[in-house]
This record gives sequence, structure tokens and C-alpha cells, in this order.
Amino acid sequence: MGGQQNFGPVAAEKDEPYFHHDWERRVLGMVVAMGGTGMWNLDMSRSARESLPPSTYLASSYYEIWLEGLRKLLVQRGLITAQELERRRALEPPVALKRTITAETVQAALSRGGPTEREPRAPARFKVGDAVRTRNLHPPTHTRLPRYCRGKAGTVVALHGAHVFPDSNALGKGEDPRWLYTVRFDARELWGADTTASAVHADLFEPYLQPA
Repeated sequence: MGGQQNFGPVAAEKDEPYFHHDWERRVLGMVVAMGGTGMWNLDMSRSARESLPPSTYLASSYYEIWLEGLRKLLVQRGLITAQELERRRALEPPVALKRTITAETVQAALSRGGPTEREPRAPARFKVGDAVRTRNLHPPTHTRLPRYCRGKAGTVVALHGAHVFPDSNALGKGEDPRWLYTVRFDARELWGADTTASAVHADLFEPYLQPA
């Protein structure tokens, strides 16, 4: 949350370790393992974290948020009950999973990744050099349009093909591939005069953009 009013600057930690505590390593392992079951997709996972109660989200560290998001998904999908979480032991028979990742297959699975590029369904609306303005959207569900970029003017500097549209995928409404662009914003357009930055580049989907 650094960089927003009253949250202080983003402080870079020199030689920052991957994990500050052993439990963080375990949380990452659990999130990866459960993501590999196919019970939800990446955008659903992000949405679960974003929709935590504000008091929980703002008071939690990075991996605490990941853990709370995972707990939420496990309960929503019926893989565990709130009572089991409270008692910290299984009370119901396990639910059959679509697939599992084992210790022997995790490296190959992570190396393979999950490419999001898809065949476009229509020509790109914008091209490099076009002046655009982001829509002023405030959806109640997941979006990859940052709040600080909404309603702002910028310039398209790159096209990346069509990709899975997170706003649809997070709701289980299908991949709905959309064109993805890199848009350059003058820093003052985003932050006003109180900035030392020159520009910010954001990767944004076509539905977020309109001609300037």
C-alpha cells in the first residue's frame, strides 16, 4: 500500500530475501499446490484476496493476505469447512480434486506455467502512438485496471496480442480474450505535481481504454 496518502513511501529492502519467515514459504507452497488442482483460476485467486474485508487486508502482510485468500477459496469451494478451520482438523471426508501436483511434478508444472495468450476475435482497436484515456471504472469485482490509472490520458506504446480477460475469468464467465496494450502515462497525469517520477507504464486491456 506504500505510496498512497498516509501509507508512506515504498521502501526497497536491500538484499531482500524471498521469504522473511518460514511460514511464508509454506503459504506459497499451499497456494501453488491448490492452484494446480484446477478448482479455481488465477484471477479467482486474486479476486479472493482483493475482496477480503478492508480491515483485514490493510492490517495484513503480503503472505498473510495470500493465506486469508486461500482460506476463503477453500471454504467457498467446499474443500474445507469453517468449523474445520476453527478446530484445525478434518471433520468431513475429503473432496475429490480435478488433479493434483506432487513433489515430483511441481518443477515441471511451474516451468510450463499457464500462458494466457489466445487467438484474437477481432482486430485491435488501437495502435502504437494512439492517444487514449482509461475509463473511470469502479467494478465491485476483480479488474486489472489500477485505481490510480482510471480516467487518465496516456499513449499506447506496445501491443501484446489477445489474452485471457481477468475481469471475466475471475467471475467464471470464460476467458473472453481481449487485446492487451502497454500505455505510457506522464507521471504528473497520475500523481499531480507531487511526484519525482517522469512516467508510468501500465499493461491494460482494451475494454479499459477509449480514444482520448
